[in-house]
Amino acid sequence: MSLMLDALLLLTGWTHVLLAPYTKVEESFNLHGIHDVLMYGVSTKALPKYDHFVFPGAVPRTFIGSTLLAWAVRPIANSVLPFGLLQTKFDLQIMARLVLATTNALGLCLIRRAVSQRFGRLTGLFFAVLTCTQFHLPFWMGRTVPNMFALFLVNLSTYLLLKRAPNALRLSSATSSTIISLLTFTAVVFRAEVALFLAPVALQLLLTKNIGFRKLITVGLTASLLSIATTVLVDSYFWNQPLLWPEFSAIYFNVFQGKSAEWGVSPPLTYFTAFLPKLLLSALPLSIIGMVTDLRIFRLLLPSWIFVTLISFLGHKEWRFIVYVVPIFNVAAARTCKSLVSFPKNGRMGRILFAIPFACILANLAFTSFTTYASIINYPGGEAMRQFHALYPPHSKPVHVHICNLAAQTGASLFHHLNSPPSWPTLEPNVQSAWIYNKTEGLEIDDLLGNSRFTHLIIETPPTDRLLRRRPWKVVDSIRAFDGVKLDLSATKGLLQARDATGLIQRLSHAITSTIQIKRTDKLWILERQS
Repeated sequence: MSLMLDALLLLTGWTHVLLAPYTKVEESFNLHGIHDVLMYGVSTKALPKYDHFVFPGAVPRTFIGSTLLAWAVRPIANSVLPFGLLQTKFDLQIMARLVLATTNALGLCLIRRAVSQRFGRLTGLFFAVLTCTQFHLPFWMGRTVPNMFALFLVNLSTYLLLKRAPNALRLSSATSSTIISLLTFTAVVFRAEVALFLAPVALQLLLTKNIGFRKLITVGLTASLLSIATTVLVDSYFWNQPLLWPEFSAIYFNVFQGKSAEWGVSPPLTYFTAFLPKLLLSALPLSIIGMVTDLRIFRLLLPSWIFVTLISFLGHKEWRFIVYVVPIFNVAAARTCKSLVSFPKNGRMGRILFAIPFACILANLAFTSFTTYASIINYPGGEAMRQFHALYPPHSKPVHVHICNLAAQTGASLFHHLNSPPSWPTLEPNVQSAWIYNKTEGLEIDDLLGNSRFTHLIIETPPTDRLLRRRPWKVVDSIRAFDGVKLDLSATKGLLQARDATGLIQRLSHAITSTIQIKRTDKLWILERQS
C-alpha cells in the first residue's frame, strides 16, 4: 500500500505534465535556463548565447535550479535515445518537467511516510488522496517557476518536522538545525518569502526547546552566509555581474522600491478568502477541524497560519507565494478524515460522518477535472507551434517566422525551435537551411505584413480581408483556446421531473455539463506569405 500511494503521487504529477506539456511566461526564465545549459554548456564561451541576456526580465533570478535540473536531465536524455523516446528538442522540455515533478513528488512521498508514522497509515492514505485530487499543487509541481524549486526543500523541512513517534514532543537538535538550514537556503537562493515561514518555525523550535538560542543563531548565520556565498558565486558567473545576489535584488525591487504593485495589489485578506480556499478546496475546512481537535495538528499548523498572515501585509499577492503550506494543511485535513471514518457507525450521525471525507474527495475531483481541462486548452502559443511544425515539415523551403507576444507567453518556448540551432546531439534537424524564429516585440500588424523578411507569421490580431487583399498573405490556420466559462442556469429546469433514481442521475449529469460550459475562441492565427 505504501508503494502504491507513492506511485499515485508520482503519476498524478506526471499526468499533469503530459496533459499540459506547454508553459507560460512565468516559467520561461528557468525553462530557457535549462535549455541553454543543455544546449550550450556552462563554459565562458557559451554564456553570451544564453537567452537571459536578450530577455533578462525585471530582476535577475538564480541559475542554481536550472543548472541542477539540466544536469539531471542530460544523462536521462542520453539513456533513452536508443529506445526512441527522444524524438525532438521539445521532448527535452517534457523530460525536464517530468524530472522536476518527480523531485517534488519525492518530497510529498517523504511527508506521507512521516504522516503515516506519526498519525497512522490511514492518515497517510488520506493525505495522498487529498493531495492528488487538488488542482494547483499537482498541476504546477512540474512547472519551472522558482516556487516549485523552493517547494522540494520546504517539503524536506516539513518531513523533518513530522518525522517522529506519535506522542514525541521534541526533535533532536541536529534535526532542528537541518530544518533551519534548509529553509534559510531556500529563502536566500530561491524565494525570499520563505523567510516569513522560517521565522515562525524557528521561533516555535526555540520556544519548545527543540533548539537553544545560541545554536539557533549560529546555525542561522552559518547557513545564511554559506547560502549567500553559493548564490553570489554561481549567479555572478551566469549573469556576468560581480557580487550578484538575485533574491536580494528581487526584494529590493519588489518590496523596497514597491515595484511589485505594478503587477496588481490585492485586499489584505485575499490569501484567506480566495487563495487558500482555491489551493486547498475541501481540505481547508477539514484542516481547521483537525487544528481544533488535535493539539499536535494545532502546533503543526500554527507557523503556517502566521506565515500567511505575515505575507498578507505585502500588497501584491499570488497563490504561488503560499503554496509551500499546502502539504501541511493536507496533513491536518487527513487527520480529520481519519477521525471521521473511525467514528462509530451504529447510527445515522456515524454514517454521515463516515461519508464526509469521501464526499470531499469527490468534490475535489469534480473541481480538479474541470480546471485541468480548462488549463489544458489555455496554451495557444504552444499549440500554435505544434500546429505550425505539422503544417511545414523540416524539408520545406526556408522559413522565417515571427512569433507574437501572446504566443511567446503561452507556450512558444525555445524548446519549440525544432529546426534551428542549437540542437541536441543526434537530433540535428533535416533542413536545407536553419529556420529563423523571430520574437521581436512591438511590431504592429501592418509592420509584420509589410516586412519582406518574414515568410510566416503567428499573430494575435486577426487580419482583415481588406488588409489581406492589399498584402500577399493568406491565413493558413487559427488556434482556439480557453476564453472563460459560461453559465446557463436554464439547463437546470426540469431537473426533478425524473420518476426514478436513474433518470435523476442522468438529468443531473446533463444539467452539470450544460450549465457550466467552457468557451473557446480563436486566439492566434498562422499566416503564410504568398510567392
